[in-house]
Amino acid sequence: MFNSWNKDMFIEALRQFKTASILLVVFIILTGVIYPYAVTAIAQLLFPWQANGSLIQSQNNIIASLLIGQSFTDKKYFWGRPSATQPFPYNAASSTGSNMGPSNPDFLKTIENRVAQLQGSSTQNILVPVDLVTTSASGLDPEITPQAAFFQISRIAQARDMSTFDLNQLVQDHIKPRELGFLGEFRVNVLELNLALDQISIIRKE
Repeated sequence: MFNSWNKDMFIEALRQFKTASILLVVFIILTGVIYPYAVTAIAQLLFPWQANGSLIQSQNNIIASLLIGQSFTDKKYFWGRPSATQPFPYNAASSTGSNMGPSNPDFLKTIENRVAQLQGSSTQNILVPVDLVTTSASGLDPEITPQAAFFQISRIAQARDMSTFDLNQLVQDHIKPRELGFLGEFRVNVLELNLALDQISIIRKE
């Protein structure tokens, strides 16, 4: 009787192992092959530009992605949010925040220095928008608030000898609305804005 019980247990174990093995193979094929290929095919068919990284090309060369922030330091350009990535800003291979809280004296000193720099570069006596002095959690944020863009207009107008009216209109034209009308906030992509700014400068020279 004991041997018969062991034999039944062994047969049941084999049956369950067979079932589990079949399910494992089926789900590997479904979730590891069919689903990724189906999603990729749909994305390439309906949203090819977004699916391939929203890459910007110039003269057949890829220069950047609209999804990753770029480091602009020249006074002639709009500046994005500060980045805490290492060893250089907006390092997509090292996405991170500063991990410094509002009570950290180093953080407070850094913010103070950034505010002083921005106030010194602007001819307007207005408050510095918070997103121009604080880093994002990823360190790769490609967008700023419209207020942050408008704040920089006086500096860029002086550096490029452009009218503030034209620059205000440029920013206004590049403000993106909330997703679906209610998700997120109004924002401006810094790279798009600077590319348009360079294009205006080229047209003016011609």
